[in-house]
This record gives sequence, C-alpha cells and structure tokens, in this order.
Amino acid sequence: MSEITVVKTAEDPGSRALQITVPVERVRAAEDKAVRYYAKRVRLPGFRQGKAPEAVVRKRFSDAIRQQVLRDVIRAGWDAALESEPLEPISDPSVRNLKFEDGQPVEFELLVEIRPDLTLARLGGFSITRRVEPVTDQAIAEQLERLRDQRAVWLPVEEGLPAPGHMVRGEVAPIEGETVHEAKPFTMELGSGQAIPELEERIMQMRPAETRDADVRFPEDYADEARRGQQRRVRVTLHEVKRKELPLADDAFAREVGEFADLEALRRAIREDLQGDAERAADARVREDLVAQLAEANNVIPPQSLVERALHALGHAYQIPAEQYQTFAAQFRPIAVQQVRRDMVLSAVAEQHTLRATEAELDARIEGIAESRGSTPAEVYKSLQEAKRLAELERAITEEKVFDLLLTQSTVTEESP
Repeated sequence: MSEITVVKTAEDPGSRALQITVPVERVRAAEDKAVRYYAKRVRLPGFRQGKAPEAVVRKRFSDAIRQQVLRDVIRAGWDAALESEPLEPISDPSVRNLKFEDGQPVEFELLVEIRPDLTLARLGGFSITRRVEPVTDQAIAEQLERLRDQRAVWLPVEEGLPAPGHMVRGEVAPIEGETVHEAKPFTMELGSGQAIPELEERIMQMRPAETRDADVRFPEDYADEARRGQQRRVRVTLHEVKRKELPLADDAFAREVGEFADLEALRRAIREDLQGDAERAADARVREDLVAQLAEANNVIPPQSLVERALHALGHAYQIPAEQYQTFAAQFRPIAVQQVRRDMVLSAVAEQHTLRATEAELDARIEGIAESRGSTPAEVYKSLQEAKRLAELERAITEEKVFDLLLTQSTVTEESP
C-alpha cells in the first residue's frame, strides 16, 4: 500500500504547516472499514442485523461513512507527520484546505502549534532595581473603609428619590409599538455603571411601586456595537430602594472583624498586610524586569501563533462575545505577547538547567497549604486534582527555582522609598 506523503510548507518558531496526501488505496481501505463497521451494527428493513448488502449500507449511510473516512485518514496523516517530522506539538493540529473527491487522494494541510526550540545564550549580568512602595496612612484608611463596606447593611429608603449609591430593585420591559414584552428583573447599585445612564436617570425620578414608560438611548460607547446610539422605549417598574449604612469604625467593629483588642490593633494588622502586599509586588516587578531583560538580550520574539493562542485563552477567560473579540484582541495583544515571551524564557531556562518541581517539593507545598487551611494534605491534593490545578502548582514551584537561579546571576539593588 502506498505511503502517506508529508511535505513541510511553512514554519516559524511556534508552528509548522504540513501538506498531507493520503493515497487512493488508503482512502478506499478506510472506506471499506467504515462500511463494514456500519454493516455489522445497523438494522435495515427487510434484512437481519449485520446482513444488509454493503451497497445498500453505502447508499443509506453515505454521509456518516464519509465523515468516518475523513476522521480515519486525517488521523493517519497526523500519525505519519509525527513519524516524519521532529515535532513537539502543544495541541491537536488544525486542518485546512481539505480536498476529498471520489476516486482521488485526500489532500489537506495540518497547522501544528509547537513548543519553540529556544536556547538562551545569556542568563546573567543584568541590573535590576527593587523598590517597595511605602504603605501610606491613606492606603490604611481605604482598606479600613473596604472592611466597613463589606459589613454594611442595606436599609429601606423611606423618603425622597433614589440617588447614586442606592440599591434599587425592579423590572424593565421593552416596548415595540403597542406590545409590551416580558419584563426582566434588575437589582443594581445606582452610579455603578450596571445600566445605561439614561435608564438610571429615569429610575432616579421614580418612587417605589411606581411604573413609567420612557425612551432611553444606548450610549455611543456601549459594549454591543449593534445597539450603539439606538433608542428604545421601555416600561420601568420600581419595587424597592435601599441605602447603605456602614458600621462605625470603633473598637467594637475591630473585634467584629477579627481577634483585635481595639481599632488601633486592627490598623496595625492592616499595615502589616499592606506591607506584605508591597513586598510581593516589588518581587513581582523584579521578576518582570528580569524576564524583559533576558528576552531583550537573547532576542526572544514570541511566535504569532502562540500569541494568538494566548489571546483566545484570555478571551475565553473573560467571556468576550465573538462580535467584541477583535477590539478585545487589539487591546490585550501586548499582554499576550508579554505572557508568551515570559513562558518561553522560563521554559528555556528550566530545560537548559533541568529544573523541575520534585515530588517531595510538591508534597511539602501541599502540606503547607493544608496547614494554612486547617485541612489535611490528602484533602488538598484531592481538591487540586479535581480542579485540575496540580500542574499549575508544579509550574509555580518550577518557576520559583528558575528565578532563584537567575537572580544569583544578576544584581538586584534596593531603592529607598
């Protein structure tokens, strides 16, 4: 039987394009196999199961047979590509330019994303400045306000109209001609940007139990481009208005938040927490600066295919609608480029120096997590495994080892605030 041919048609550091040709004999063999599969399993009128003539099966199940043949020949072509080309794919390939005609070889192109083969010639000799931002009294006051806000209670507004900061509950129904469509409930804090401005303005002119019809216009910068600038008539019913009441910032509040003797003890704890955050932020900036200098010194250019992959992952994480993806991609491309470049640099260092999270290190980290949660290592391990986050933890440990190595080969200078 003739061999499948694999021809490399294009490449970059992050992808390969391969032209695959599956000869007619292999296509026919895949088709015969699919026909036999269906002939054995289907029951057709007038025939016992497994006894229908192949010609009848071919005609009755032509579409299903064709799809199975395609799956089989594409898989065979991918297997042949893996045997003939030194590939380290990071995902299944995508199929392009498929040609499948009766009596002809099947031809298609595979686009394969691969892990870039990167060797870093320079790993050290860089200068990085570490600056820890000071914790200000204002930052402590803001954190204290956030704690008060978390423990706020909402009380009914007895008099007056709704105002920014009030929580409102009601219903809004679109009106088309004489038809009032089904109302949808809403609960939102006025002034928080949860509704279009003109709708909030109408609500702030109403009182509970009141219903009004109003014309509202979607702003020109509305997320859904199809609605920008359009006017809609709606029926708004306001059910309830509440105001937020914050607890007093006193010693009783401090004891409610945690085991603090008084408000001053709570403020000291907030300062310590913010100081820890500032230290971690400073370390993160040092790492970012070091990666940037490494990438620049070694001319690390992220492959376009990996940048696009990272962008799609970000779009999925943020649940970006398809019609908004292009705008999102343009804004987040620099972030995707930075992310891919970082991953390339750290992976290359880990490979060059055989740095990996060991089983003992992973166990120790899980024990630490369990202790902080008041749980057991077995429970933490199970939860990480179920959430598919074990690989993420292993990668974090590996990255720490990579940065430990890199920082010994460069100079970090502490800058006074």
